[in-house]
Amino acid sequence: MDLKHWLGRATDAIQDWADTFGPYQPHPSIEVDNDRFAAAFEELTGRLKDNYPFFHPRYAGQMLKPPHPAAVVGHLAAMLINPNNHALDGGPATAAMEREAVARLAEMFGYDTHLGHLTTSGTIANLEALFVARELHPDRGIAYSADAHYTHGRMCHVLGMKGHPVLTDDRGRMDLGALEDLLRAGEVGTVVLTTGTTGLGAVDPVHEAQPLAERHGVRVHVDAAYGGFFTLLAGLEGAEGLPPEPWRAIARCDSVVVDPHKHGLQPYGCGAVLFRDPEVGRFYLHDSPYTYFTSTELHLGEISLECSRAGASAAALWLTFQLLPPTPDGLGRVLAAGRRAALSWAELIDTSDVLELYQQPELDIVSYFPVVAPATLTGIDTASARILADGMTSPDPVFLSTLKAGSEAFTARHSKITADADGARILRSVLMKPESEHHVERLHARVEEIARR
Repeated sequence: MDLKHWLGRATDAIQDWADTFGPYQPHPSIEVDNDRFAAAFEELTGRLKDNYPFFHPRYAGQMLKPPHPAAVVGHLAAMLINPNNHALDGGPATAAMEREAVARLAEMFGYDTHLGHLTTSGTIANLEALFVARELHPDRGIAYSADAHYTHGRMCHVLGMKGHPVLTDDRGRMDLGALEDLLRAGEVGTVVLTTGTTGLGAVDPVHEAQPLAERHGVRVHVDAAYGGFFTLLAGLEGAEGLPPEPWRAIARCDSVVVDPHKHGLQPYGCGAVLFRDPEVGRFYLHDSPYTYFTSTELHLGEISLECSRAGASAAALWLTFQLLPPTPDGLGRVLAAGRRAALSWAELIDTSDVLELYQQPELDIVSYFPVVAPATLTGIDTASARILADGMTSPDPVFLSTLKAGSEAFTARHSKITADADGARILRSVLMKPESEHHVERLHARVEEIARR
């Protein structure tokens, strides 16, 4: 796909449409001299070089990668019009695209009915889900894994609810025994299950926790912000296939959040929240005397906490789904490459004399640490920090990230490690770019080389 060609076509197409409304004279207050713009542009592009190469497979650090060219073109084309998907008259075309794209997400998760919309982030999407949870059970709190994203504890504070962190097992998944003990106390109205923790990529046992919560009259919300699109690999044959049970169980849960700006190939500013029961829309009811007047159909702003939202995000996702739909043969192939990369690197680490796996990857996040003597948490922490820094500053760089693992979690996985500190940083690599599949051996060799210094 020739990105430059289609970006040009996008600007031409929007200009052709704009010309149908007749000529007008731009106001002189917004005119900018070409020489002044050139100077500012040079400074902008120069400053943008102060970035890590998120596009390159040698970058295996945080959850970052560039959007697909189709998303870039779709976003630019709509951005030139700048529709606002809060109300139908603010973005008629992109509001329809948003509904169609969200319907495809609902289908991906197995929802027969749904109410949902795009958000600016997974954080806001989770806020909306917990807001509905509070309205349904105003006197009860929220339970979530101790390894879940910190947004849940923060949003409980914002909403005035009590948060209940639940212990995890030795794979970073919610401990169901601890959850059941908590549910018996009757203080929890909603359980948050995570399919793909941002630290380790751990997948909570949704298929076991959902019926447990149901027996106690408790709702279930699934935070699939990072891992949601991996449902496309559920039950597939081959190394990249995932056990289907946790993913199929999402269809029975009350709500789910997913971030297309992660594995959906979108630019930042694109999250989504979906509710299985459309009747929860009653909690969003409000009136705006100057907004909702062009249609008797429900406006997106009437089912969201956010007001103005970029229609460009919907256009980008819609166009991407036309080419790479959320199906096993579409986006599933992209995620499969990242998962194969993670499994391949785990195998290489298993045979290494200078690196050791922290735990087996479930999705596309690999966690590992340098072998040190004596085998102490302090030694591992120091060595991990050195490898991270040396990798980024090397003439042949490799970009990793670190994760702080607590002493109890560490020794539960590696009992021979001496816990001489409350925890240690380990190395963490996110292989969410499909190109990582063909770069794993090079990544591994470089990290081993740096570790041996």
